[in-house]
Amino acid sequence: MDDNQAVFDEHCMREAFRLAQRAFQEDEVPVGAVIAFENRIIARAYNQVETLKDPTAHAEMIAITQATSTLCNKWLYDCTMYVTLEPCSMCAGALVLARVSRICYGADDPKTGACGSVFNIAGSSGLNHTVKVSGGILREECSHILSTFFQNKR
Repeated sequence: MDDNQAVFDEHCMREAFRLAQRAFQEDEVPVGAVIAFENRIIARAYNQVETLKDPTAHAEMIAITQATSTLCNKWLYDCTMYVTLEPCSMCAGALVLARVSRICYGADDPKTGACGSVFNIAGSSGLNHTVKVSGGILREECSHILSTFFQNKR
C-alpha cells in the first residue's frame, strides 16, 4: 500500500469514528461506517438498531444502501468499506454480496467478528466473491469508545 492510500484510509476511518461518536451520543452501540469510491466518500452511517427498532440497522448495512443508491448500481466494485468495528456475519455477508473490494476496520470483534476473528466470511473461497481485509486502523480509539459504551451500560 502506498503512502497516499494509507493517508486516505486514515482520513476515512476518522470520518467513521466521528459517526461512531454520534451513535454513542444517541445511546447506540458506537459503530460508524463510510464507503469510499474513487477516493471520495459516497456513504456515511452509524448504528441505528435502537432508534429504528431494527436488528439489521447496523452502520454497514445502512452505508451499503446509501452507496448503491449513490452509484445507481447494486454492485460496489472498487469500493472500500471503512468501519470502526470488525463486521459481524450479517454485515460481512452483505459486503460480499455487494462485491465490495476492501474492508478496513478499526477494532477486532472477538465475539462476533466475521472478517477473521470468529469467522472469515469476507475471505471465504467457498463464496462467489472475496474481499480484501485490513484491520487495526485507529484500533485504540475504536476499541476505547466501544469499551466505554459497554462499561457505562453495566
